[in-house]
Amino acid sequence: MSRTCATTSWPLERALFAVAGTVKLLSAALAAVVSPWFLLLIAFVGVNQWLFVAIGACPVSLVLTRVFGLRCATREVAR
Repeated sequence: MSRTCATTSWPLERALFAVAGTVKLLSAALAAVVSPWFLLLIAFVGVNQWLFVAIGACPVSLVLTRVFGLRCATREVAR
């Protein structure tokens, strides 16, 4: 049984969700411990998520696509 690309790597959407969740948790902890100004980082992540929903790209998605070669799950199914 051969393994396909979809089973060996994460699709772009899953990686974006993981990065956004990690940054949100980290910034919430920093806001509680260091400074409430870290809450702006949570707002920045939210804006980038809406940017990805609206136009299909955000700064992190561009980096993940170019550096790690991740692709959207919908594009993998269409192949």
